[in-house]
Amino acid sequence: MTSEIFAEHSAIPAASVGIGFKPEHAEEALSTDHGLGFFEVHAENYMGDGGAPHRLLTGLREHAPLSVHGVALSIGGAGPLNREHLARLKRVIDRYEPALFSEHLAWSTHDGVYLNDLLPVPYNAETLARVSDHIDEVQETLQRRLLLENPSTYVAFESSTMSEVEFLAEVVGRTGCGLLLDVNNVYVSAVNHGTEPMAYLDQFPMEHVGEIHLGGHFEDRDDLDAPLLIDAHGTPVAEMVWLLYGRTLARLGATPTLIEWDNDVPAFSVLAAEAERALGIMAAETKRRQRRDAGASAPHGRPHAEPLGYAG
Repeated sequence: MTSEIFAEHSAIPAASVGIGFKPEHAEEALSTDHGLGFFEVHAENYMGDGGAPHRLLTGLREHAPLSVHGVALSIGGAGPLNREHLARLKRVIDRYEPALFSEHLAWSTHDGVYLNDLLPVPYNAETLARVSDHIDEVQETLQRRLLLENPSTYVAFESSTMSEVEFLAEVVGRTGCGLLLDVNNVYVSAVNHGTEPMAYLDQFPMEHVGEIHLGGHFEDRDDLDAPLLIDAHGTPVAEMVWLLYGRTLARLGATPTLIEWDNDVPAFSVLAAEAERALGIMAAETKRRQRRDAGASAPHGRPHAEPLGYAG
């Protein structure tokens, strides 16, 4: 059954870049001169009833919009959703009223045991029905739209009958959810499977994207000495991922973008610099789109002047 499309509590301008909030950066984050558009937090870190985490996040919420990112709903799990976990998630969402909420296309539980990983699913009719039912339940419980994140993958399933992009589009059509496009995940998966990341992005249903993630990865080799990338969130965004980000914005336009850095977290200034670079790419692509749109509407045979203030 197709779920109602719930309104998003959007308070994040499209041309915004944020970072993941870390308690060690509280002083800088609570400042008003960092230039960041929003902060993202993992829901599971705030499922307690009180204490220092909530005091910090309450203060941050007064200064900036929030995006809440879940990591343990196990949307792709074979069993039913954990209702107690979903109830705790609802309390976090109701308490902080984030602008955006997202989760992963993955599974992470088995027989009541939580696994410390986000594991892939086959892309077929059975999984599609299960994932869609789970998303319907989440959206109806939270009374808001979920953004589903494309995964980073390291294996492919013989039982898959559709591509990842086709699967995501089908989920959106059935549930009315949105998509979180993780550009680093696109690149990681493409390298690991020997596919073309640009082709993936060209097929992606950009009209349903509500947020973009950018992060770093770890480079390794597999047992056959082929390149193997690990979505580690512990390094700067790679140059190829920046190029893919520009390609994404050329199609999508300005979209709230998050810099993910969860391991070996650097100084706040390093994260802010990554965010500034993303904002610069977004601004440049916005100007290119404006020039292209203006040129397309100019009378035939007459050159169109560049917008004032644009150099390049």
